[in-house]
Amino acid sequence: MRITLKHQIILAPALVLLLMTLLLGFLQYTYWDLSVKRQEKQNLGRLFIALAEVDHATQRIYRLAIHLSEENLIQVAQLETLAALHASLANAVERILELAPLPQSSRALLQQGVTDLNPARGFDAERFLSAISMLRPQLLTISEFSQKQRERLRDVHNRDIDELVVRTAFVSIIVLGAAILVGILLSLTFGRNLLRRIQRLSDSAGRIVRGDLSPPPAPTRVRDELDDLAVSINRMTDRLIRVVGTEKLLEGAEEERRRIAMDIHDQTLSDLSSVLRGVQNLRAETHNEAAGRIEEDLKRAMANLREVMDNLHPQTLDILGLGAALESHMERHLSRGDLPEYHLYLSPEIESAGLPRLAKLSLYRIAVEAVHNVIKHSRAQRYEVNLGVRANLVLLSVEDNGIGFDPASLGSQGGRGINNIRERARAIGARVCWGASRFTTGTRFEFTLPIPGKNEED
Repeated sequence: MRITLKHQIILAPALVLLLMTLLLGFLQYTYWDLSVKRQEKQNLGRLFIALAEVDHATQRIYRLAIHLSEENLIQVAQLETLAALHASLANAVERILELAPLPQSSRALLQQGVTDLNPARGFDAERFLSAISMLRPQLLTISEFSQKQRERLRDVHNRDIDELVVRTAFVSIIVLGAAILVGILLSLTFGRNLLRRIQRLSDSAGRIVRGDLSPPPAPTRVRDELDDLAVSINRMTDRLIRVVGTEKLLEGAEEERRRIAMDIHDQTLSDLSSVLRGVQNLRAETHNEAAGRIEEDLKRAMANLREVMDNLHPQTLDILGLGAALESHMERHLSRGDLPEYHLYLSPEIESAGLPRLAKLSLYRIAVEAVHNVIKHSRAQRYEVNLGVRANLVLLSVEDNGIGFDPASLGSQGGRGINNIRERARAIGARVCWGASRFTTGTRFEFTLPIPGKNEED
């Protein structure tokens, strides 16, 4: 069964949490049962209070009814007292009906007694005394029932408390002990296995760093993320072996591209130049329009060939160096009067920075593309190009005073030129970014490349 790495890591604490959750559920159920009985006891207490209020009210009503039956004239204050006692009696009886589980006949008798004792129906001593004599047996029965329930609940409550303490203590000790033991066993089992496998992967990576490119053994069956990582290291080592084995071939390919560019310049362009001069002479002698069209076609073909040569390898880069190649390109292509004014600063240290040939070529291409983006899109009147060395970094910046744009809108998208810049920079381990220009408006492009062989402390 395959268990992923994250599941192996969280299995032990998850199982401990599950056991603790079950323990809390058990305790919650136990205390809930106890709370139900406690609520019953509280209801009995409220019932006793209501019975006491009913008994007190009936006794006063009885004495007041006897007193009023002996008088010929009933005073208003006495009727008000009788009404207040009846209200207290009715409220207490309502609570008794709510709290006590009485049969329907007893409920009807209590309600009838409260109705008969209502002074709003007029005072009739005989009716009042009859109602009180009907209420008292019912109240006595309810009181005896409540007393028995109270004694039963008191005994049950005391017994439940003792059982609860013993049971919860025993269950808590068992569950906590089992949770701790299971958690430790699972942690040790999975932890040792994970550490052993991680150590093997670390040893394999260390051998690769030291130059031993023998691929580590790949697992026969992928069970989790560590097996995926082992397979990836195995495949990475195989690819690294192929890369190292073909390094000389790649260098030869670059040399061949450079040779092709020189052959195109020295042979093909020379031949096309001779043909162009012949066509120009023919046109001058015959004034033939077809010759003029051929001349234009030849010029375009030669321009395309020069572009192909530049894409293959800029010849000035090897002959004059990075700074001189960039300066030559800008003077040849970007110094016309209809183009924005520019300022180029080249640090002398750039030639002694020890950049690899691929890094120089990529940096040259990125600088040319960044400048052409300024020409095509910025609508700037002036821009500056700075190429130099700062600490252990090669720094290239192109800054203009054009219309600018929001760098956040680029995201991972962008035009073809911007994508080319990103891909070239990523290939040599450089970083590029766009931001606000130090001019009032415009954009600043910045390229930074760590110099090989220099560490951060330098």
